Amino acid sequence: MVMKIAIGGDHAGYEYKEELVKYLEENGHEVKDFGPFSAESCDYPDYVHPLADAIEAGEYERGVIICGSGVGVSIVANKHQGIRAALCWENEIAALCRQHNNANVLALPARFISLDDAKKFVDTFLTTEFEGGRHQKRVDKIACA
Repeated sequence: MVMKIAIGGDHAGYEYKEELVKYLEENGHEVKDFGPFSAESCDYPDYVHPLADAIEAGEYERGVIICGSGVGVSIVANKHQGIRAALCWENEIAALCRQHNNANVLALPARFISLDDAKKFVDTFLTTEFEGGRHQKRVDKIACA
């Protein structure tokens, strides 16, 4: 299924972001790159907040965020009530975050996974459906507002 995907991160995730943009577009997805646009040191909240806002507004179906550890970008994204960002370093986690948590943003740790793994995790994240059922009531309890 072709999707509208938002992508962003920081300088540590820049190279993977660039490669993932190409990969996603080659696979027919519409991709909005929120930055950064170079490998120079930068502040990930400057890119992740606008990305999360756009997903909350319904402009994009899913998001991919990348930094060195994946932690900083996921913390920022999860400050947004409509975002469920999941840090994934194994393919099974990329599947479970969709199946059980209906995650809408995938956070990747560029310094701890290979680019091939990043592509695999993105594919899994985009193709795995939310199971709903018993998981829906839990997801409904996540937002604070």
